Amino acid sequence: MKTMAAGKFKATCLALLDEVKAKRVPVLVTKNGKPVAKLVPLDIPEDKDPLDDFYFGGIEIVGDIMKPIYTDAEWEEFYQKSLKVYE
Repeated sequence: MKTMAAGKFKATCLALLDEVKAKRVPVLVTKNGKPVAKLVPLDIPEDKDPLDDFYFGGIEIVGDIMKPIYTDAEWEEFYQKSLKVYE
């Protein structure tokens, strides 16, 4: 594992991310000689989206997602109330 001071990490962050991805070697970041963070490569195949597992099996859309939530009258009422707040 490679060890690096926080200041050097800050200066070389983007290049270091590419290096960790390519070489698959973790980097320990230190501040005042004490470990504060560890940069490790992800174990995700290149062709897989990391957000695929975020939804835990999918999303169900119920109803018309293009239909407005509020009627025009409700929006007008909200707008009028908001004007009174700033009077």
